[in-house]
Amino acid sequence: MSLTASGPASDLSALGDLPLLSRTEPDGAGAWPLLLWVPGEGRRMISSAPLGGGLGERHWVLNAQVPPGYRRLDPAAHLARLAADAGAPGPGVGLMTAASVGDRCWSADEGVEALVTAGIGVRGWAADPAPGRTGPEPAGTINIVVSVPVPLSDAALVNAVATATEAKVQALRDAGVDASGTPTDAVCVAAPLPEEGMAPEPFAGPRSLWGARIARAVHRSTLRACERASRLG
Repeated sequence: MSLTASGPASDLSALGDLPLLSRTEPDGAGAWPLLLWVPGEGRRMISSAPLGGGLGERHWVLNAQVPPGYRRLDPAAHLARLAADAGAPGPGVGLMTAASVGDRCWSADEGVEALVTAGIGVRGWAADPAPGRTGPEPAGTINIVVSVPVPLSDAALVNAVATATEAKVQALRDAGVDASGTPTDAVCVAAPLPEEGMAPEPFAGPRSLWGARIARAVHRSTLRACERASRLG
């Protein structure tokens, strides 16, 4: 598999201006796009992603577009191969989606950045699972990547995931989508490593300083992404 850049070259560390990369999959699967964010230094990240999920130091985030109805049983290995082919250094986080990663939406709020890709063809309420489907699956994943410019404690990182999820649900409501999300939504929050002698921020709930900024950035980018996904059908 090979990777090429689509469009003008851009800084991989700039979350809001990532180049759209393209890879050619083997076995006649064709060319598929992906986004790769390399902040330039290690970050503490918390994520629900299939590759690099959990909490720990990570060096990059990959969001790869795959065909609807993706059937591979080794998504973590697939994402790791894509990252290696792209030259991504060290451990990282790998997300995937059938939604168009080229239609990503970015927003910033006083130092916090959020980048969202959204497909809402398969959606529902968390406590009310949809009945089984037949036939080809439409795109249905909302991937959220959040960058916070200050170190966060473990508890604050967990809280940031909850805050981002609440903001996502609010955005879906504001977009007129009758759902709390899709069955395959994923989130990743990245923050700098704590500096010696400096305590990390202890809170990231929606009424804390940094949590409020996370909520606003995620809400704006998710709202735009969901509105765009609704228009495209």
